Amino acid sequence: MNIETPSPFPNAQIPTQVAFDRRELGVILSVYGRMVAAGEWRDYGISCLRDVAIFSIFRRTAEHPIYRIEKRPKLRQKQGQFMVVAMDGQILKRGNDLKTVLRVLERKLIRAVD
Repeated sequence: MNIETPSPFPNAQIPTQVAFDRRELGVILSVYGRMVAAGEWRDYGISCLRDVAIFSIFRRTAEHPIYRIEKRPKLRQKQGQFMVVAMDGQILKRGNDLKTVLRVLERKLIRAVD
């Protein structure tokens, strides 16, 4: 009787990069769309790296990002996997609920009416 050792399932490897899923992108693009309509933001970029996924927000295309929305799954059990980072590197908000974290950006939409 010849018994072979089972081979691992081919796609069972750890993902090589972190990315936003469809639901997360929907939440981010909802806030982004409102800010574009208000004239605050003009462009965005998405980077999917090994340990982090970054949604960068630009006021103008040729600038540095004014905000970065980062997803770091390794921090899920610690500070939270989502964070909003300002242009100067200051972390404005972090947590595990993306909608709650993005509220820090929505406050920019609230203005006094003249």
